[in-house]
Amino acid sequence: MLPRSAFRVLIAASALPAFAVAQSDPRPAFKFQRQDEDWSAFRAQFGEAQWLFDPFKHMALDDQGQWWASFGGRTEMRTEFWDGFGFGAQTPGNRDEFTISRLHLHGDFHFGEHLRAFVEARTAQTTERGLPGGERDVDLDTLDLYNAFLDVGSRLGDGNVRLRTGRQSLSYGSQRLVSPLPWVNALRAFEGFCARWSTGRWNVDAFLTSLVVIERFDPNERDDEKQLYGLYATRTPEKGGVGLDLYLLGNTRPDVTINGTSGDERRHTAGLRTWGPWAEKGDFEFEGAWQFGELGDEDVSAWFASLVVGYKPGDSSLAPRVFLGLDAASGDRSPGGSVQTFNQLYPLGHAYFGFADALGRQNVAAANLGCSVKLDASTTATLTGHVFQLMDKDDAIYGVNGAQFRPGGFDSADVGQELDLLVNHTVTKFFSVYGGYSHLFAGQAIEEGATDEDQDFAYVGASFYF
Repeated sequence: MLPRSAFRVLIAASALPAFAVAQSDPRPAFKFQRQDEDWSAFRAQFGEAQWLFDPFKHMALDDQGQWWASFGGRTEMRTEFWDGFGFGAQTPGNRDEFTISRLHLHGDFHFGEHLRAFVEARTAQTTERGLPGGERDVDLDTLDLYNAFLDVGSRLGDGNVRLRTGRQSLSYGSQRLVSPLPWVNALRAFEGFCARWSTGRWNVDAFLTSLVVIERFDPNERDDEKQLYGLYATRTPEKGGVGLDLYLLGNTRPDVTINGTSGDERRHTAGLRTWGPWAEKGDFEFEGAWQFGELGDEDVSAWFASLVVGYKPGDSSLAPRVFLGLDAASGDRSPGGSVQTFNQLYPLGHAYFGFADALGRQNVAAANLGCSVKLDASTTATLTGHVFQLMDKDDAIYGVNGAQFRPGGFDSADVGQELDLLVNHTVTKFFSVYGGYSHLFAGQAIEEGATDEDQDFAYVGASFYF
């Protein structure tokens, strides 16, 4: 179970004594990507602050206030309960409970209008995990830098340009392809260069980075054989309008095997994403991409498409939203030779293919139907049902990490169905708790394997920002 003492610490911190309000501007919202927060206009003095940590959000470093720093962090914990993990895998077992936790502390330093340094340290810990895979790299990172970069910015014509170098977390669009992976304990990071040009409603990023590999007990280092690079352009929508993302991403991986084809991989992913309202109470999002490149001596040609449609049926204190999602990602037509299996890159699959995290965005066709309601002003509940199928029965079932879970050659394309329940509750603007339950029904394709148990997954967690 989640240690009661840890919850007491978080709750006590969220209720630390407040002081008289003395701040010049409204408080900016906390963001998961802490480097995206802007505290430049916020002021709060010691002894007069609304919140204990407010004076640390904007601290002058010189008499003119041109140099300033902002400090903050977050701590998060989650206990997970599993039964039937891996559809009943017995190495070493399929039933366990464990707790993961992480602490992030950051400093954001501004030296005039053009120079900025951002440093974020983290530790990620876990209790003993007795499921297959043991204590994974995504669970444990004793102490290391998550972000450590330098920004140089300037005006350029009618826009602005920013050059960033160092270790940095990347997040684009709805995180279907590039995500810091917020559900795991040790978040994903890259190291390299990123340039952003902003003008009007457009932001255009050009980047060349390498994946930072977690070493658990040693300093993390980048792997230059696992590169991610490309262009990503976003046109933010006007109020009530439609947004647009256009991108061309490249990635490399050494010694890859996909459905009988092996070698070093170099792929390019060209895609678009668009989103916005429809009718009076509806919303939509579509994203699709095509991949081309080489795996060893063979050509790659793959694709994916995703559509989400939501609708708010009427005025109600519950503020219900009904949504339907459709996802498809290509699979390989036959073992060996050219490759048609989509490469999901560095995604947040958790948000799209069920919270039990059994499947990745490769050789999969999935549909989900769900509804979210506000139980009160601070509590939201979401119930979602998923159906999973294989795009091609001669290709493998791929896990959430993109690795082959079971080899191809299935008689049935039915992988399974999942039911997810998630409840989020905001205690204060600094502290929130959540919990959920998922049940994954094994389908006929799973029943063809050695183990075919259903999976049960329950969890409870808390997060505190400052």
